[in-house]
Amino acid sequence: MPQRVAQRVHPHRWDTVLELPFGKLGLRCSKTEVLALEYLPAATPPRTASTPLAREVQAQLQAYCRDPGHRFDLPLSPAGTAFQRRVWTLLREIPCGTTRTYGEAARQLGSAARAVGQACGANPHAPVIPCHRIVAAAGLGGFAHSTDAAGELLLIKRWLLLHEGAPANGAAQAVHALAAATGEVVQNQPCGAVHE
Repeated sequence: MPQRVAQRVHPHRWDTVLELPFGKLGLRCSKTEVLALEYLPAATPPRTASTPLAREVQAQLQAYCRDPGHRFDLPLSPAGTAFQRRVWTLLREIPCGTTRTYGEAARQLGSAARAVGQACGANPHAPVIPCHRIVAAAGLGGFAHSTDAAGELLLIKRWLLLHEGAPANGAAQAVHALAAATGEVVQNQPCGAVHE
């Protein structure tokens, strides 16, 4: 399946484009609510946060990048179907540093793994709502509707999991290989540890 990150981007769609250690993140917000966050291609030019809420979102995401145990406290706009909201609630209950499989989440919700995956892909507030913590039984699974193992989105999922100390299903090996290729230093620290 083609990567959503590469196809849907329109430079004027985002109020702010944040440049974070894992990549670019588009942000749209009203004066009072975060409307959407979306992973963007690495080549997307950054756009400065210009409102108080956008600056707060940026500050909290930067805090998370320093400390994966950071607890987000942001006014997220209501979105999604009743089922999607149930999945997103479950995602927020998964502790930092741990993962669940699509199947485990589906059993907990009385649903199907594919439906859980679709709801994760439709998450409008990632990584604040941590859909990266849902993985396949035998690998990382998809991320934001992408299954391209070498694509930007799966690299972001690997980074987030390793950052939180939850290198599930080959994530650690893949992230360290990526780090070696780019010259980056990546440390596997438990959730809550502060990265210097």
